[in-house]
Amino acid sequence: MTSTLYFNGPILTMDAANPTPEAVLTAGGTIRAVGPEADLRAKMPAGTDEVDLQGHTLIPAFIDPHGHFPDPGFIRLFRVNLASPPSGGCPDIPAALDRLRVKAAETPAGDWVMGVLFDNTAIAEGRMPTRAELDSVSTDHPIWVIHASGHNGSANSMALQRHGVSRDTPDPLGGRFGRNPETGALTGLIEGLSAMGEMGDTDFLIGRERFWAGFNSCRDEYLAHGVTYAQNAWATRKMLEHFASLPADQDPRYDLMLLPIGELEPALTEGPDALDWPGNPHFTLGPRKLFTDGAFQLQTAYLSAPYHRPVDPAHPCGMPYADAAEHRREVKKLHDLGHQIHCHCNGDAGAQMFIDAVAAALEVNPRADHRHTIIHGQALRDDQLQQMARLGITVSFFPAHVHFWGDRHYDTFLGPERAERISPCASAERYGVRYTIHNDASVTPTRPIHLAHCAVNRLTASGRRLGEAQRISALSALRAQTIDAAWQVFQEGTRGSIEPGKLADFAVLNRNPLEDPDSIEATKVTRTIRRGQVVWAQEHP
Repeated sequence: MTSTLYFNGPILTMDAANPTPEAVLTAGGTIRAVGPEADLRAKMPAGTDEVDLQGHTLIPAFIDPHGHFPDPGFIRLFRVNLASPPSGGCPDIPAALDRLRVKAAETPAGDWVMGVLFDNTAIAEGRMPTRAELDSVSTDHPIWVIHASGHNGSANSMALQRHGVSRDTPDPLGGRFGRNPETGALTGLIEGLSAMGEMGDTDFLIGRERFWAGFNSCRDEYLAHGVTYAQNAWATRKMLEHFASLPADQDPRYDLMLLPIGELEPALTEGPDALDWPGNPHFTLGPRKLFTDGAFQLQTAYLSAPYHRPVDPAHPCGMPYADAAEHRREVKKLHDLGHQIHCHCNGDAGAQMFIDAVAAALEVNPRADHRHTIIHGQALRDDQLQQMARLGITVSFFPAHVHFWGDRHYDTFLGPERAERISPCASAERYGVRYTIHNDASVTPTRPIHLAHCAVNRLTASGRRLGEAQRISALSALRAQTIDAAWQVFQEGTRGSIEPGKLADFAVLNRNPLEDPDSIEATKVTRTIRRGQVVWAQEHP
């Protein structure tokens, strides 16, 4: 069993006492001891490898508390990236159509062409492409352009036909099909997960071979940013079957928590049609996932007061994705089955649906440590955070919105007062609600250091400081992606901090991010260690 001693650099343990020891000793894939360098040298076995940090900082490897691994790999390998500045280079619809034409030209007739990360609020025309515009790209391919939020998209005529949608198709609850107000003809727009169906799933068009190619690509990206543990937070049965195809004794060189869609239970894990899970220790079934609303960019996040500049007079507060009574039944069902629940709630009205459902479930069936979690929670009010603290509900915030969409929150979506409070991390701290922060990849790329910068400095893409009162410390931002992220999914006993007995998963940084929080974004990962082995290293640290 190989032993390794790490020394000569700041060590940020992220444990409860948050000491700054001189050295760390590992044995195999676990941490053996933490403390003074002399003490660890006295107990390390002969032949121990020594890693001189040379002043670089050792921290626990980052944990992604909410995302859609390996979707970024699928985008890189198989889809057309239509992201606009600041995250991409597609400024308008003609540029997007040109990229789709290039893909169509190299795709056999009849096969799908899928564009992703399109953002109507960042594109010059301020709208999604129409069916006619996508038909101009090709009528020989079904073409589907999905929004950056993952909550709507636009389809050409062949894609609508493949999806089984006609002008007579009724709108489902929480979704709608775009129609010309005068003629009723389909515009190509499909809004809401219920209307998108499988076209809204991250595994759409992904077979087994493509799945593992995307997995490997995404793994390598995450490791390069110091992330060794991530989530697939919307795992369809098909996606779970892809993961389950890995033999139980094979190491995929990455660890994941998988969140099955809540509606799949109990049939997913009980009865004759239960998923045949091989028991691979690197893939763990975790919380079950539910939704109450949509996305701010589409004004489908469900608010208690109207949007600052509503785009849909019929729905000035957005819309719920679920019937309140049915949502209560789903929450109670999963709660009674003993599952943890992660629920997508962007707007405050969407969050209240979940808070009320959890309160009702707890009244009938108390559970002391359920850790049910609101995902995003970007418009949470102080009274809701106080209620969450009483109920034991936690939250994972999305502060990358401050950078990517903060200016539009201020000017269009929420207006100045509510925009100052998006992802209210500091308020959560004040009321005793333990929280994490995430990127929701592929909505925004998994970049833990940049995410910490967003939470600490709260600067929009234009440089506006959005919410001085909601800034948090650099230490809080790092804890939210290490020990707090482990705790949120009941993994704090094995990962998330540098303590004896835990996994030897580390990130080495070129500087101590606590020393100059205003410049935290200048911090770089120089090495990633997983289970005691270097799995990524910068060529010239």
